[in-house]
Amino acid sequence: MFQTFDATTSPLQGPPRLAALRALLKQEKLDGYIVPRADAHQGEYVAPCDERLAWLTGFTGSAGFCVVLSDIAGVFIDGRYRVQVKEQVDTKHYTPVHWPETKPGDWIKDHLSEGVIAYDPWLFTKTQVDEIKEALEDTAITLEARAQNLIDSIWEDRPARPMGTVEAYPVELSGQRSPDKREQIAQTLRDAGQKCAILTLPDSICWLLNIRGTDIARNPVVQCFAIIHDDAHVDLFIEAERVAHLGPDPNIAILAPEAFSTSITSCNGPIRVDKATAPQAITDLITKQDGAELIYDEDPCILPKACKNNVEIKGTRTAHLRDAKAVIKFLAWLDAQTPDSFTEIDVVTALEGFRSQTNALRDISFETIAGTGPNGAIVHYRVTNDTNRTVADGDLLLVDSGGQYVDGTTDITRTIAIGTPTHEQQECFTRVLQGMIAISRARFPKGLAGRDLDALARASLWMTGRDYDHGTGHGVGVYLSVHEGPQRLSRISHVPLKPGMILSNEPGYYREGAFGIRIENLIVVQPAPPLGDNRDMLCFETITWVPIDRRLILIELLNADERDWVNAYHAEIREKLDITGPEADWLQQATAPI
Repeated sequence: MFQTFDATTSPLQGPPRLAALRALLKQEKLDGYIVPRADAHQGEYVAPCDERLAWLTGFTGSAGFCVVLSDIAGVFIDGRYRVQVKEQVDTKHYTPVHWPETKPGDWIKDHLSEGVIAYDPWLFTKTQVDEIKEALEDTAITLEARAQNLIDSIWEDRPARPMGTVEAYPVELSGQRSPDKREQIAQTLRDAGQKCAILTLPDSICWLLNIRGTDIARNPVVQCFAIIHDDAHVDLFIEAERVAHLGPDPNIAILAPEAFSTSITSCNGPIRVDKATAPQAITDLITKQDGAELIYDEDPCILPKACKNNVEIKGTRTAHLRDAKAVIKFLAWLDAQTPDSFTEIDVVTALEGFRSQTNALRDISFETIAGTGPNGAIVHYRVTNDTNRTVADGDLLLVDSGGQYVDGTTDITRTIAIGTPTHEQQECFTRVLQGMIAISRARFPKGLAGRDLDALARASLWMTGRDYDHGTGHGVGVYLSVHEGPQRLSRISHVPLKPGMILSNEPGYYREGAFGIRIENLIVVQPAPPLGDNRDMLCFETITWVPIDRRLILIELLNADERDWVNAYHAEIREKLDITGPEADWLQQATAPI
């Protein structure tokens, strides 16, 4: 099993650790400290040694931070985690704060009249720091960078940094040689008049150098830094022993991680830094040098990485067909179970088992979410031995999962009726389905961004006063991070969608204390076939092929186009997948026309 079911944190751990941090703040003559859920690479998933927010508070969500003052500690969480945070932190000592509705700078001003708030500049981007500083202008409150992380000073048994093996990713899967990618990025720098770019995102570096790793669970990335120069030469900051087996490359210099800061200060000419992803510490290092020229610009790898080539898309399609067979076997197994006789852990174990039977699974792409009944309303729920719930008659079971295969990364959510669903459950499910279909069928002009399409997924829910507190979709990598930028289907996404981008399409609805619903397919942006006056348009290709639970569909709510979409989707599943054995009968029934 890749997944375990031990609770990694407890609300009981928070108060004594909070007291220890406050004692250190007093010793350092500080009035507050900000603890993010981040590492120096600004990845969504962090190594155990960087789980400072979880260590301090008990909150394990993938986004958020804590602002600790002398008399209050605010845990800032977005809409995905407002149920989860109340279960994981001691709310007598920590105060959940709705973010981004409440900005950290404004919250600090409301609770502190004067003083010094410290932060680790390697754990915050310039964009984040600037936002807080702007809010604190014209106050007696100062934001101060501290080289020594205060959490690390009191974390006695902090795990070591990851030192996973680095492996080459073959061109047969990447579709482009690393030297060609490096020359492409170098040309981008030359065109912009920039001498070098500092790369801090592990997935950008892995894409550029055609490497993969095991430093972060569920994400086959290598934690390292790099500088690419306008002559396509790359300085890679990583332990030499981790890459020695890959062989030398005259255009890649292997340097110790400790040399990264010094190398930054010795860079010549305009230096490109992405202020949205690079640590504030990098800005500080460059601006302290006399005559250094700092240019804020997007990570030059991030958009080329997001626009997959034909080889990557072909591999991803193959991975999804393989994964679909495993998920269908799981769903057939699930329908054969008797309600009240199995648990959420049984669900997770069975699903991972079917994926493992493919003999191609490298890892799961994230901790499987299997929430039944009220646990389904916890958007990023992770079952533990303490929370494990029996799957009961009348429940909705939400299963969000994925696999890491060498040719692609999968992510799929299905909500399944256990027993006979209620009319309300069916109505809510059908409205979520209508949103998913609306995105799937969308045709839109080139140049539109995720914010322009997000409302399509919500319209049916909005008509009944419902909504969901997360984006409609995130970008997905190819045997890289399951959550990949910059593309998103979200009302805050300004990045134009381009052919080759892979996204999730996952509207939902959550009733706290009752049930959760989410339906998710992965989609690829493609040029749309000519139509009408032949304007340049884009559309989505669906690449996930698993039946949608027909028992939860209120057919009378669907219009003719929506019914046709469901039937065509189910018919294509039967055509694409060679399912034999007892699962074949299940699939025929599950995909029968509605």
